[in-house]
Amino acid sequence: MAKFRISFMKFRMSWKRAGKLLLLAVFLIFLLVLTANLIIQQSSKKYIYSDLSKIPVNKVGMLLGCSKYIRGGQPNLYFNYRIEATVALYKAKKIKVIVVSGENSREDYNESQDMKIALMQAGIPENVIYLDYAGFRTLDSVVRLNKIFGQSSFTIISQKFHNERAVFIARSKGLNAVAYNAKDVGKYMGFKTKVREKFARVNLFVDMLTGKEPKFLGEPIKIE
Repeated sequence: MAKFRISFMKFRMSWKRAGKLLLLAVFLIFLLVLTANLIIQQSSKKYIYSDLSKIPVNKVGMLLGCSKYIRGGQPNLYFNYRIEATVALYKAKKIKVIVVSGENSREDYNESQDMKIALMQAGIPENVIYLDYAGFRTLDSVVRLNKIFGQSSFTIISQKFHNERAVFIARSKGLNAVAYNAKDVGKYMGFKTKVREKFARVNLFVDMLTGKEPKFLGEPIKIE
């Protein structure tokens, strides 16, 4: 009986220790997420615009890609609102050329091409639209716009939460980037995306510490 009591006490102590370690790990993760988000928000806020009349003029606007449809075949509002924001910038003469940077990882999925078609349907001339098929991540899109398309000053177009991270990446690399906020989706529909964004910001700092580069670079593309 005494041996059983001792074993039980050791078992309880080990579980308490494990519980404390788990709580500590959760607290540290929470602290990392909170710190990363605060740094990115505060560092980028003065370069992000929601008022079309106030945003500076740039030759190039970089439209960050996303899928045209969500799971189930429903239209993706992130996609639609980014197209609307880009068209508004172009028609207000805040940008002259559009680089659409998106993913084209398989034959039946092409974010850049889908966005190009949508832009043309909205009245944007085809000759001012350039496609970057290797924008697998926001980091790739920003770096490639500089290294492949030769741009050091540009306007990023996406939703505010995405723009904050994109501008932070650009500014940390010495690029003169501003951003225009497309309309956001409702809290319910965008919940999963916003949660992923919190952890993407932590991952961004890991990328910066490890010197992460785009998956692909390639030959320069001249923007006329």
